[in-house]
Amino acid sequence: MVRKSSWEWSRTAQTRKSMLQAAREVFSEHGFAEANVSEVVARAGSSVGSLYHHFGGKTELFLALYEDHQVAHEQASASSVAKAKKEGVADPVELLIAGARAYLAGAWERRDLVRLFIDGDGPPGFELIRRTRGREWVRQNAVLLGAGGEPLDRFTVAVLTSIIGEAAREVATSDSEDEAQEVIEAAVTLIHRLDPLRTLNHP
Repeated sequence: MVRKSSWEWSRTAQTRKSMLQAAREVFSEHGFAEANVSEVVARAGSSVGSLYHHFGGKTELFLALYEDHQVAHEQASASSVAKAKKEGVADPVELLIAGARAYLAGAWERRDLVRLFIDGDGPPGFELIRRTRGREWVRQNAVLLGAGGEPLDRFTVAVLTSIIGEAAREVATSDSEDEAQEVIEAAVTLIHRLDPLRTLNHP
């Protein structure tokens, strides 16, 4: 078996990155259905063969873009929660809010992608992937909040997660960063008003 040199790995990573950036532009401008693979590779300075080699096709390219976007959200939120813990924050709701702030900041930074993925114009099966990811997000928030397994607990966590998700939509469609920040603060205020720790059963 021939091993790839570090230069070859670097070139492969750069090719993938260039294609994803080009795909981000083309999908954001045209949507999934109207996006053309030839336009993606032209912008990436690559070839159709190279795109199929790295991703397999337009659907896989779209899903890779979605996966990278979600990973960026998750890493930013996890890092923000870890930082808050290190600073001595122990209140689960405040930790949730720390993660939510990072998530919503990412929604503004990558607002073109948020708008793309909520638009409903994706490949077959994409909505199922989104819903599955959403359920996993609720589960992670339940762990962070130390929620029990009662129906009211599950519903409460789902509502809190929905608030953050809907806020992300509003942030992504805001006309300015100041307006986006107002939405973020409104979401935080709403979470505080719900006072979830009074509702949740802790095991």
